[in-house]
Amino acid sequence: MPFLGQDWRSPGQSWVKTADGWTRFLDEKSGGFVGDISSFCKKDDHNKENLFNSINYDVAAKKRKKDLLNNKAKTQYFHQEKWIYVHKGSTKERHGYCTLGEAFNRLDFSSAILDSRRFNYVVRLLELIAKSQLTSLSGIAQKNYMNILEKVVQKVLEDQQNIRLIRELLQTLYTSLCTLVQRVGKSVLVGNINMWVHRMESILHWQQQLNNIQITRPAFKGTTFTDLPLCLQLNIMQRLSDGRDLVSLGQVAPDLQVLSEDRLLWKKLCQYHFTDRQIRKRLILSDKGQLDWKKMYFKLIRCYPRKEQYGDTLQLCRHCHILSWKRFHLYLERQ
Repeated sequence: MPFLGQDWRSPGQSWVKTADGWTRFLDEKSGGFVGDISSFCKKDDHNKENLFNSINYDVAAKKRKKDLLNNKAKTQYFHQEKWIYVHKGSTKERHGYCTLGEAFNRLDFSSAILDSRRFNYVVRLLELIAKSQLTSLSGIAQKNYMNILEKVVQKVLEDQQNIRLIRELLQTLYTSLCTLVQRVGKSVLVGNINMWVHRMESILHWQQQLNNIQITRPAFKGTTFTDLPLCLQLNIMQRLSDGRDLVSLGQVAPDLQVLSEDRLLWKKLCQYHFTDRQIRKRLILSDKGQLDWKKMYFKLIRCYPRKEQYGDTLQLCRHCHILSWKRFHLYLERQ
């Protein structure tokens, strides 16, 4: 074809290669040869009027479509795909890899945040993108990122859970945007500067909403956590993977404060997140000459990353090259 990109031929026309080059013809229903678009328009005033009306209609339709996508991006780009296929080989027509933005656009993250097994994983993915990969996303992917982030915040405001986790996410994103907005002239962000300033204002508003949350004490009268035997309380506390949760739990009641200072509890927490070699490099002794596992834990998390474990994650099958959630992939294998 004598052109690249979108086919701009008028309805009823086709191209035929001749000795003189590419020539336009009408199809059999229309009949005849079209050597010049102007001669075709002069053929009949009625046809000329219809042609210009058609052009104006196409322009108006494209404008309406663009406005719809800009104004209703929250609903336009939410996909519901449970898996995507990652092409194994590369050709001139397609690349052989799946970009982060493509996976973020096509996979169903909107409903994943409603699943407790996937929520922490999605939040962690949003945090990693905010730290270093935000500029690698396309414009549509960046819109989806902010829309999904808004859904996450609304979920936390409703159920009043994982508040600290979302606070850290919003602070990380805001810090990254403060740095990137100053470099807009270098085209590191997609979109107008005013749009990103508005998004930063939204982040500050979400942070204010999270700070104003007041968790009310349940009104039921029954067995509480402190009514359980001490061995069960310790067993439950050992299943907390974040030391900050133990500190917060110890601030609820004096009895829990004593349990939260248990040396064995902090020792298991250190051994869960860090290797023996890492622990030996950060030994801290207490006044009694014993290892202070609590201080060692908070020192270790400043030096090494903690162990991360999630109920459901994204996985890429090396046999079928499908990127999907782990539980969905197990379902496909059973089928």
